[in-house]
Amino acid sequence: MRTVDIIRRKRDGHELTRGEIEAIINGFTDGSVADYQMSAWLMATLLRGMTAAELAALTEIMLCAGEVLDFSSLPGYSVDKHSTGGVGDKTSLVLAPVVAAGGVRVPMISGRGLGHTGGTLDKLEAIPGFNVNLTLEQFRATLEQIGCAMIGQTAEIAPADKQIYALRDVTGTVESPYLICASIMSKKLAEGVNGLVLDVKTGSGAFMKQMQDSEFLASLMVETGKRMNKRMVALITDMDQPLGNFVGNALEVIECLDILEGRGAADLRELCIAEAAWMFYIGGRTGTVEEGR
Repeated sequence: MRTVDIIRRKRDGHELTRGEIEAIINGFTDGSVADYQMSAWLMATLLRGMTAAELAALTEIMLCAGEVLDFSSLPGYSVDKHSTGGVGDKTSLVLAPVVAAGGVRVPMISGRGLGHTGGTLDKLEAIPGFNVNLTLEQFRATLEQIGCAMIGQTAEIAPADKQIYALRDVTGTVESPYLICASIMSKKLAEGVNGLVLDVKTGSGAFMKQMQDSEFLASLMVETGKRMNKRMVALITDMDQPLGNFVGNALEVIECLDILEGRGAADLRELCIAEAAWMFYIGGRTGTVEEGR
């Protein structure tokens, strides 16, 4: 089928087959589908949406376009947490060591700041000498040695997402919840995790301002993960004010150390406890969420 026919079918509201989605994604990454054609398909997707089957297919195709890590030879579960981001959101720096110490592996492919939100990698680089540019071999070795590891997105991980996002950024299609879901999940599932805890922010300081939009995005990601046999949970959390007492990369690192030592802001501490409890639960370390607290 010609690319223009796939664009027309999506424009007219038809459900695309896996083969059609694969043709346009793989064609764009290998250069046989032009950027203006991909732009048209992205806009049609934003306006028409996707079915659950289409979204799962898109996510898996983007995932499999790159390297997918495999930790199945190691004992136990691997679980990660993903946040859609907000001012003062720093929970990853607390969760990784806490959950790893509790016996659940935490492989994290982290990001940088997006808009007004700070990125985990930016916070880590506030620590003198801290290297976030690990190879995949170093990432695996660190995970095996201490139970948690953080890395930025490499050229091998979800390369299709990097190309597609660059185009979305200049074509007014960043806001599509379906494309957001595929972008997030294709990177997160490349970590080789058994389960994923999602922290979907809502409120004035979040990417999604309205509760119904946050709930919809959360439902898309949970359904997509479940279709790919992952244990999934989504928490909708408030971002009408900054999380914790400090904003700024170096200050937030210091605040995370306070939390790990039993001090720090009550809201940040409670969110870390809640997310860690869910990570322990879906990681098979506890029989209930409450036990994980």
